Formats: sequence, structure tokens, C-alpha cells
Amino acid sequence: MDDDLFADAARQVLADHCTPAVVRAIESGGRAAPPAAALWRQLQASGLPDALVPEAQGGAGLALAQAFGVLEQCGAHALPLPLADTLLARGLLAAAGAPWPDGGIALARAEPLADGSLRCALVHGGALATAVLAQTPDGWRLLAVDGAQPGPQALALDAALAWSPAQAQAAPHIALPPGAQARTLQAAVLAAQMAGALRAVFQRTLDYANERRQFGRPIGKFQAIQHQLAVMSEQVFAARMAAQIGCAGAAGGLWPDALRVATAKARCSEAALDVAQAAHAIHGAIGFTAEHDLQLFTRRLHAWRQAGGSEGYWHAVAGAALLAAEGPTLDVVRRITDLEELSD
Repeated sequence: MDDDLFADAARQVLADHCTPAVVRAIESGGRAAPPAAALWRQLQASGLPDALVPEAQGGAGLALAQAFGVLEQCGAHALPLPLADTLLARGLLAAAGAPWPDGGIALARAEPLADGSLRCALVHGGALATAVLAQTPDGWRLLAVDGAQPGPQALALDAALAWSPAQAQAAPHIALPPGAQARTLQAAVLAAQMAGALRAVFQRTLDYANERRQFGRPIGKFQAIQHQLAVMSEQVFAARMAAQIGCAGAAGGLWPDALRVATAKARCSEAALDVAQAAHAIHGAIGFTAEHDLQLFTRRLHAWRQAGGSEGYWHAVAGAALLAAEGPTLDVVRRITDLEELSD
């Protein structure tokens, strides 16, 4: 299938060019670091950022559900660049008939201030993006990162950005459907990335448990460790299924359903806590060190858990939908899970 081919392409490109050493170099050097530019050129050459752009406009014409494997690979390799947001943003801009920049695009919500300026309190991946596709109360704007005023220090790859009244006024207005919500879009792609990161954490922990020896045998042979690994496995695969639900069944191939996204993001955020905790418990102190690769993934899981709404936020969304629904609760559950797009 085309989506399998794209997932395989993403896996190969990221395995070759997004090594832990490259991730660390980009984290320390930001968008100006040579590894960041080199990695983005590789991604651009692969065609991955244009996967959701229609074929008539030079893309692959995939639906969001078909791009799940690509998004998952972003998390599985701790990709520090905003490929996932860019992939969706370009698809949205193409659908609106609007042009887009060559670099990465982050999704965010912007707050208008009294003087006409715009402020994003937190742009996930904003430190490595060239533009922000931001939702404002009166529509969407495509805002350039260069020239924006940085706000208070955010997390390593995130940024707080503000644009002057003149910059805000000059930014292109993007005509997206009224029902489009930045938080829902961002949560859908974050859940898919979390699924990939969760699986990577589990695999690394399983490998470590089989290699690390204590009292003359691998620690993975001890019943307590086996129990922790079994619980991790359940969390990882449940989260992956939920993340697939969040991307599948999107209207027009691009717009995810808020209730399905609520299911996906809440389940993945819950799993992030349990899986990261178990992984570090099994690794011991070494897993917390900067030299060990495990923390590259668990740090992202903790950041992604909050970005786009934590499990508490999405539980409230799902709860409100259940309370508002007419008829049996089972009908709501079927609406979430009965999707032909879901695959094994």
C-alpha cells in the first residue's frame, strides 16, 4: 500500500539521518545548527512533508490516516524537527489554495492583544520552524518565525512568539473551515508521534532487560521485571490503536474528528506516564543520564503529554460528548471505533 511505502521511506530516512547524535546536535544548536538544515533537506528530498498535498499540486495525495506510519516514525526516532505539523499544515494550506514556505511549519493558537499584535504563549516545535500556522479568533494566519519577538524561555524545542501589529496585519489570512480547531489538529499528530515514541521506549527497555545481567542472569528473567514489561506492552499497543483511531476517518482525509482525537490523545498521554516510569525503573539511574538515549524519548513523551491538551483536557471533551449524546452509550463507542480505515 502507498501508506506502507511512505512509512518505510520515513523509517529509512530517519534511521540514516536522524541518529541520537544528530538529535542532540539539533537540540543544542537549534534551527541554525548545520545538522538541522541537512536533515530537513533530506526530508524535503524524500517528499515526506508533501505527503498530504494533492497530487495535482505536487504531493502524494494521502489522507491523514494513510500518513499515520510517517507520523509514528517521527516519534520512533525522536525527530526534533516539526515534520508532523508541517505535513498536516501543508495539506491544509493546499486545500485552502494558499502557498507555503519551504521550511517547517508549526501549528498553534494565537491570542490577539489590545494593540493589534498576536502572541502564541507556546508553539510546540516553534524553535525549529520557519512559520506558524496559527488559529486566531477571527481565522487563521500564516506567520513567519523570523522577525517574531521571542517570549519567556520555553522548553528546549518549543518557543513563545509574538508578532507586532504590522506583522500580524501583513500575515496571510488562510481560509480553513469554521470547524477546524488547532488543538484538535495538533493533538491528532502528537498522538501518532507518541505511539512511535512509546514503542521505541518499550523496545529499548526490552533489549536492556535482556542484556543487563544481575546475579548471573539477565534481569529480564526476573518475574518482577517481566511483569513490568508486560504492563508496558499493554500500554504501548493500546496507545497505538487509539492513535490510529485519532487519525482515521478524518473528513475529507484531513480533518480529524474531535471525539476520536480525544480518545487518542487521552490514551497516549496516560500511557506516556506509565511507560516512561517503568522504563526508567528498569534502566535504573543510567536511563536518566544525558549520555543515554532513553531520555531523548521519555523527555518528549512528557512534553507531548501536555502539548495539545493533556489526558485531563481530552477526558473532559469525551465526557461532554457522552453526556450530550442521545441513545445508548454503546452507539458513541461504535462511532469512535467502527472505522474501515483502521488496519492491523
